[in-house]
Amino acid sequence: QVQLVESGGGLVQAGGSLRLSCVASGSIRRINDMAWYRQGPGKQRELVALITSGGGTNYADFVKGRFTISRDSAKMMVDLQMNSLSPEDTAVYYCNAKDIYLSSPYWGQGTQVTVSS
Repeated sequence: QVQLVESGGGLVQAGGSLRLSCVASGSIRRINDMAWYRQGPGKQRELVALITSGGGTNYADFVKGRFTISRDSAKMMVDLQMNSLSPEDTAVYYCNAKDIYLSSPYWGQGTQVTVSS
């Protein structure tokens, strides 16, 4: 089993920045890709950014150029640096990790990000 704990959410004004962190514990050797998802009010959960075990990244179009995902595999941490935030970025942000042996990924409990206009 793997446990994911997010931190770093909060309230920020439009144009501001936040940095989210996620720490994995447990059977971390089973983890390959890690990602951040978000779910806004009344919306479905959507992929924000993904980083592979080799450091390759993939971003949703709506965050390209504004958000940066990074990973410290030794510490099994994944961060999401969010710049130029807008009210449309308001959501609960979830850390996600894929298990090399299981089809279902692991999820964190989520951290709220609120951007005021």
